[in-house]
Amino acid sequence: MGHVIAIDGPAGAGKSTIARGLAEKLGYIYIDSGAMYRAVAMWALSMDIAVDDPVKMEQLALAAEIEMLPGRRILLNGEDVSDRIRTAEIASAASRVAALGPVRRALVAKQREIGEKNNVVMEGRDIGTVVFPAARVKIFLDADPVERVRRRAAEQPDIAPGELATQIADRDRRDRQRAESPLVQAPDAVYLDSTALTAEQVEEEILKLVRARISNGKGAL
Repeated sequence: MGHVIAIDGPAGAGKSTIARGLAEKLGYIYIDSGAMYRAVAMWALSMDIAVDDPVKMEQLALAAEIEMLPGRRILLNGEDVSDRIRTAEIASAASRVAALGPVRRALVAKQREIGEKNNVVMEGRDIGTVVFPAARVKIFLDADPVERVRRRAAEQPDIAPGELATQIADRDRRDRQRAESPLVQAPDAVYLDSTALTAEQVEEEILKLVRARISNGKGAL
């Protein structure tokens, strides 16, 4: 397996920004797990398939050909869906899709296949606990709920902050309470509160951990 940096945490903690930045600096592949679930959810909605149907959703997840390209471009079955998967509707549907065990297992297999062949940075809800439990570096990235809402509002100015707060609270509840791969901090993950930190400062803290692992004789990352 390649070298893996796993970043877990709740919505709005800054996982995607940090993971992309680290991947670029280290020359690793960035696996956007959330985009994979969004792509499958978008495909289901476009075909009028109920996103709570475990059988049909598993079939879609197994059949989906998902490619991740630079610049946050996502291809689904050869089609660029980068913009279409970033809506609030797709985000909500993706959260429901991610709670389905058969779908998670199908996409985890695809994620592990990428990690077997490449050095990767991956973020999500269960990367350090389920997808890559042997990752050399594990981070649990968190932030104050108010700050997480503020960050999402900056990304989605067309949605009222109150509505965003409700969406994030609902997402937190579903992620933490779902039976399949709930959001929890891995025992060997480093907890990092990003509330008062810039993205650059968070990246530097993680890079310090990488350097520490190297100096402790755990091998180059």
